[in-house]
Amino acid sequence: MELLAIGAFARLARLSPKALRLYAESGLLPPARTDADTGYRWYSPAQLPRARQIAQLRQLDMPLSRIADVLALPPAQRAEELAAYRDEQQRAFTAKAALVGFLIAQLTGKQVAMYDVALRTLPARTILSQTDHLTADRIGAFATPLFARFGGPAVPRPEGIAGLPFLRYHGELGVDDDAPVEFCCPITESDVDAVAERFPDMTVGKERAGREIYLGVPKSDMMTALGFESLHQWLLDHNEESDWRPRQIFLLDPTRADESDIVYELAITLT
Repeated sequence: MELLAIGAFARLARLSPKALRLYAESGLLPPARTDADTGYRWYSPAQLPRARQIAQLRQLDMPLSRIADVLALPPAQRAEELAAYRDEQQRAFTAKAALVGFLIAQLTGKQVAMYDVALRTLPARTILSQTDHLTADRIGAFATPLFARFGGPAVPRPEGIAGLPFLRYHGELGVDDDAPVEFCCPITESDVDAVAERFPDMTVGKERAGREIYLGVPKSDMMTALGFESLHQWLLDHNEESDWRPRQIFLLDPTRADESDIVYELAITLT
């Protein structure tokens, strides 16, 4: 089969040569042949369907890393993943609309509805943790297997809210910006050595007793920023300070929850 120069292939795929170079560098669409002397790229016409799928998914603002995951799936699973992405985007749009409403209300001097924020004290705890630098779209792949491993009875944990695994965010992250995200599982003090031996890839640490403020977030509001705004406003109203490393404590599996169910608590430690 005759190969196409990058310009001719770009025209047929309705992509720019710059986009093709990006997709080649990311491993999404490597050229069929690269000239060893000049570095010039040549493509096969058989690569056109994949090129068009990549272009279509990018029109949906899907990150390149997720596109690679989607295209690696069989067609039926690929369709399921696309449906899941569609639902995520719909929730994201709703979240953005809610934030716009919040900002408009602030600018026009209207009363802004906030979440109810509560205060509690947590005991000193021993924590088993694992940290990775993630973009927003990679959190699920990082956290889901960890919650599955540590969320059940196989790992001895303190009772009540103090024993629930959680995610701690050490910076702002988005689709293109990464930040450290820490998965933490409290461990019963008497069982720390045995549990740490079972999970040598995890880090053992100590957390001091302290106060934190928190609020419950329903599934319908999972992607809104109003929870963070509510915590920030509480700090201002009560003249308190925080290290601002938000914790996300899951109470329910979002995939099995109703829209009105409280899926997680959002919390920050007071300093």
